[in-house]
Amino acid sequence: MTEPSKSEPDRGFPHDIVAGARRWLAPVLPRRWRADAAFVPVIRISGVIGVSTPLRPGVTLAGLSRSLDRAFAMRGAKAVALLINSPGGSAAQSHLIFRRIRQLAEEKELPVIAAVEDVGASGGYMIACAADEIVADPASIVGSIGVIGATFGFDKAIARLGVERRIYTAGENKSSLDPFLPENPEDVARIRAIQSEIHALFIDLVRSRRGARLSGPEKTLFSGEYWTASTALGHGLVDRLGDLRSYLRERFGKDVTTPLVSPERGFLARRLMGATGDPGFAGPRSLADDAISALETRAIWGRYGL
Repeated sequence: MTEPSKSEPDRGFPHDIVAGARRWLAPVLPRRWRADAAFVPVIRISGVIGVSTPLRPGVTLAGLSRSLDRAFAMRGAKAVALLINSPGGSAAQSHLIFRRIRQLAEEKELPVIAAVEDVGASGGYMIACAADEIVADPASIVGSIGVIGATFGFDKAIARLGVERRIYTAGENKSSLDPFLPENPEDVARIRAIQSEIHALFIDLVRSRRGARLSGPEKTLFSGEYWTASTALGHGLVDRLGDLRSYLRERFGKDVTTPLVSPERGFLARRLMGATGDPGFAGPRSLADDAISALETRAIWGRYGL
């Protein structure tokens, strides 16, 4: 009697049942559940980074961490995609989000693809640099590799009103950059030194992630200037022009699916949020905070003509 070949094991009756069940279920299963289906989870990163109120939640690591964890934990994913529409904001939050994405990408050994919608500038571009490839629409705004800070001076206004400013501190620099006092050159020098330090970190990050793809004088690239993606492509700040869906279909096949991974909220939290969108709604105070946040957010978007 001839023994079965070791290179061709007898799969037997159970395998036939499993194979038949798969063939029968394939037409009715969602495509990303099929064994041969390619899928890429998508995380949307939209808004000003770090500016957050109960009614206007901003982009923060705390708000994104669960979505990032879920996306990178999805078994069988071909990559993870970031859909970015942000003019920037907090340097610290931008860097924290960048680092978390890189940590997860390296742990799970998954490529990351970023697609820029209207804007991927300043901190939004920093987050995009966490991706291995950056895709952007030709009309997208990209760049602004710099640091900015702004305030107002009310010292002359309160003087005209006859208001006297009284400050009590422990620590000689505790009241630096007080908007109700005349500008102090030492305070300005101090804040510029901090900005230069953050700018250097940003420049090093872009150099390390974009590497030899960067093209053009660094004085221009790192000046804080921004460009359309068509021009940014020539500077090596993006890898290709287009949209996320088209690129993923080109790379992974026309049947690739792109499930959107959103933050999960428990039943109680959803009920408490009600019409306000946040369980921590605190009435008039939150409305005032939200109004101020809206002005700040409008100013940040306005830098890019949006």
